[in-house]
Amino acid sequence: MRFLDNFPLPLLIFLALFMLGAPFVPEPHLVEKARMLAEGTLTRPIDIFDVFWHLLPTALLMARLARMRKPRPPSS
Repeated sequence: MRFLDNFPLPLLIFLALFMLGAPFVPEPHLVEKARMLAEGTLTRPIDIFDVFWHLLPTALLMARLARMRKPRPPSS
């Protein structure tokens, strides 16, 4: 997890916000996919992959923030 610890936090925040809203016009993919999930039509593998792709930076940001809260053991 050293890679995640060394990843610049401002860049990770930017990527997470960007991917949550992309594409901005006509509507974000996550809004479309949430609607599909509610309607029960989120079944194609490409659509499911798209949800994970757009949520990946947010998941990494949450992991990074969680790791920042824990005290790190001394390196040996």
